Amino acid sequence: MDAAPLSHELHGSGPQHVIALHGWFGDRTSYRPLMRWIDAGSFTYALMDQRGYGGSRTADGACTVEEIAADAIVLADSLGWENFSVVGHSMGGKVAQRLVADAPERVTALVGISPVPASGAGMSDDVFAFFAAARDDAQARRAIIARTTGERLPAAWLEATVRYSLECSTTTAFGRYLSSWSRGDFHEEIRDAATPALFIVGEHDPELSADTMRKTVLRWFRHAELVSFANAGHYAMDETPLDLVATIERFLRQATRPAR
Repeated sequence: MDAAPLSHELHGSGPQHVIALHGWFGDRTSYRPLMRWIDAGSFTYALMDQRGYGGSRTADGACTVEEIAADAIVLADSLGWENFSVVGHSMGGKVAQRLVADAPERVTALVGISPVPASGAGMSDDVFAFFAAARDDAQARRAIIARTTGERLPAAWLEATVRYSLECSTTTAFGRYLSSWSRGDFHEEIRDAATPALFIVGEHDPELSADTMRKTVLRWFRHAELVSFANAGHYAMDETPLDLVATIERFLRQATRPAR
């Protein structure tokens, strides 16, 4: 594994440090709709590109949840962050849980935005095969994104999201990550976790729903909260950015201590 940190960008200059991890269809720019509205005097956000994505497109690797978590630790070390909070969307939300398993003494709080549970996505073989086809099939990507946002968003947004997903990642990395985030299971490693955790879902996401969170992550974290956004599906960063920033930062202020 490379010793140098992966491609990333920093926003804010505050004492509370946050690493933000993107999902399967995005890269670090997935969080940019939020960055305009952050409390830059209280928080510093590090948005990291995972291997095969964005500025890290040429970084090869196994492309697993475990590898992303290790890369996030390398990034924290390079920034001199002994403690940090982690925000993860979808696949990145599962990575956030992996970080709690790997470095509980360093992760001060966790926020999962439509996170895949540590136990996996619970896909049937047929659904897994359809997701696997999305590696090379733009229409499959569009169908997945449309379904997970409730078939209610503008066609122009869907098309732009699909187009960017094709541009921002390599098909090799995109394909490799699928098994790890959808089928890997390490939930016993975080059972009874003491890390404060907030799980945010959109009511229009039929799979990673409030009910899914109640059956999974809310049972594993001792101090867990659940928030459901009425006007969002799987992509709250685009759908409800102001509510999302306010909710994340309100939770982190209550849950974390300034980093040393």
